[in-house]
Amino acid sequence: MQITIDNPAAAPQPFGPYSQVARVEHADGGVLLYVSGQCAEGDDMATQTRGVFEALEQLLTAHGAGLDDIINIRTFLTDMDGFADYAAVRKEFLTGTPPTSTTVAVTRLVPPRALVEVEVVAAVTAPAQ
Repeated sequence: MQITIDNPAAAPQPFGPYSQVARVEHADGGVLLYVSGQCAEGDDMATQTRGVFEALEQLLTAHGAGLDDIINIRTFLTDMDGFADYAAVRKEFLTGTPPTSTTVAVTRLVPPRALVEVEVVAAVTAPAQ
């Protein structure tokens, strides 16, 4: 097993001193990607959620994966009244079978104006031989 910690240059850079992707390569060629929580700019839940999923897509693409490879998603919302807006935008980006999921309410996030933060785990299967 090989582990690579990364901040892809083609994706938005982190707000703080942390890495955004941990890539775990297994001996059979399969890969797990652990993506740190992403926040985005915007005045409302829908705008921020759209920015979050765009950032997640860029981070996954940098590692040869896509949104369809997400197997687990954890969402942190500062106001559960925005859940419907979050869920509607999420459905635009995650169009297949929904991944396992947890959503929790938090009092605040690191960026002061952030309403939503999302972290994911993606699985990329080994290429057929």
